[in-house]
Amino acid sequence: MATQRYSVTPHPIETLLSWVKSGEIAIPEIQRPFVWDATKVRNLLDSFYRGYPVGYLITWRNPTIKLKDGTLSAGKRILIDGQQRMTALMAALLGREVITKDYDIVRIRIAFHPIEERFEVSNPAILKDSAWIADIADVFSPTASLFQLVTNYCQKDPEASQDKIFATVEKLRKIVSNHVGVIELAEDLDIETVTEIFIRVNSAGVALSQADFAMSKIAVNEKFGGNLLRKAIDYFCHLAVAPEFASKIEKGDPEFATSEFWPTMRWLKDVNDDLYDPTYTDLLRVAFTFKFGRGRLQDLVALLSGRNFETKQYEEAVAEKSFAKLKEGILAFMNKTHFERLTMILSSAGFVSSRLITSHNAVNFAYILYLRGRREGIRSDELEQLVRRWFAMSVLRSRYAGNPESMFDSDIRRIAEHGLQAHVEGVIASELSESFWSVTLPQEMQTSSTKSPYFMAYLAAQVKLGDKGFLSRDITVRDLLPNRGDKHHIYPRRYLQQQGLGRNQYNQIANFVMAQSEINVAIGNKSPEIYFKEIAEQVNGGPKRYGGITDTEMLRINFEENCLPLSLLDGQVPDYEKFLAERRCLMARRIKKWFDTL
Repeated sequence: MATQRYSVTPHPIETLLSWVKSGEIAIPEIQRPFVWDATKVRNLLDSFYRGYPVGYLITWRNPTIKLKDGTLSAGKRILIDGQQRMTALMAALLGREVITKDYDIVRIRIAFHPIEERFEVSNPAILKDSAWIADIADVFSPTASLFQLVTNYCQKDPEASQDKIFATVEKLRKIVSNHVGVIELAEDLDIETVTEIFIRVNSAGVALSQADFAMSKIAVNEKFGGNLLRKAIDYFCHLAVAPEFASKIEKGDPEFATSEFWPTMRWLKDVNDDLYDPTYTDLLRVAFTFKFGRGRLQDLVALLSGRNFETKQYEEAVAEKSFAKLKEGILAFMNKTHFERLTMILSSAGFVSSRLITSHNAVNFAYILYLRGRREGIRSDELEQLVRRWFAMSVLRSRYAGNPESMFDSDIRRIAEHGLQAHVEGVIASELSESFWSVTLPQEMQTSSTKSPYFMAYLAAQVKLGDKGFLSRDITVRDLLPNRGDKHHIYPRRYLQQQGLGRNQYNQIANFVMAQSEINVAIGNKSPEIYFKEIAEQVNGGPKRYGGITDTEMLRINFEENCLPLSLLDGQVPDYEKFLAERRCLMARRIKKWFDTL
């Protein structure tokens, strides 16, 4: 018979609230901004008032840790499931402010009608209506007098029965005595098991990750500055997306604005580049792998808990050292020079738009390489080339697509063992062999996904090589990406549909070129036999129909840049499948030419 790995205990709401206030229960980062609307808070309170069940809370206790003086300290509970309910209670009953998904700090006020015994979200009309208690937080204030509350209410509404109002308000106050079942998971469960439990009991909720656990560990540890560190992570990631948020930090959080973190990240307020907008998972992954030489975030959670991997004990000294190292890694990540150098390297490889970057983990490890190489004193030009080539290889081989943590861990350990340059050069030589360019890559490009890494790499190659758009005399692919550039079907979609081909066939990436919208419109649904003939006529003195190219040599160069068979210029239009096979090989060669320039 399987051993039960949890206990179930009912606790009064009052006890749960006191645990949150005292820090006995930590709320993890899985949904840190409060995502409920006020009506859900109202409904939750109404359920408590009527004695309805509201579901279980699930907690997981941190391991007991050995302090520096040798004594033991019990770990805090982490709220795994039920964060929104607990935050709603804190907001409505205790008057705590909450942070919305837009990072605005607001108060949620719930009103109560003691005669009709119903709740409502407070609004201007309710504030003017004496029949309502406009904010129930006043009822639950530690200094509130029930007698005085009822007296004041009845003075405003003389027709109200004082006894009835007294009984109703007393019933309202007693909801904190209602019990909620708390499922406490065994403290010796590992993070992956706890994550699996959360997913099974909350399949409709927000996915829980090891980064969420790490953020929880950081947030609750005030002794080593974790609360401020967590805020720095959160603020940096939000600033990267919304630079205007800087004013809210400076005005709304003066304590943070005077911390050592704010000067390190304040530069983001003047940046509108969205090439790399890291999430807190990205930031943690880079900072941890760079400073600790490990790739699995579950190890970070263990280290922040004080785990000594040699003795298998939990020690306060280990936790203190881990927080200090993580802080160094986070400050390195946020450093303006480091961050801008990374995005410069990505742009110099042709990845000039966030739309070309489909793998944040490839960017993350490129950043780790950069920080590591900088620490090792590798010359800047050599380091930039190493990072640029590694990133391109990672994209082409989808290196971090499957199980990124395992690959991060393997790569960073091999770098420690063999050296950064040797590892990078060795992996690139192995992954991008001649057979990859001539056989594997053309085969992998048999896809209709325009988000495929191969198509992204192809567009980056065109940007880096300065290629013009299809049939454009002056406009480059780089110009087209952020503006009105179309993915043009070389063999038009309607033309292929009329031949009975489906979406997966006519949307093959080898059938796409980047073109100005006016050129795309001009070609329309014409068969390739017709419009390629008209293009040939255009460069031989005929009418100008498509773009501004009127020179045969310029057209030949344009075809080469866009990986089109030159035989098309001679009126030799192959069947569609043969065309795709030939163009995939040409695209692969173009990508190889690009990689050789990195």
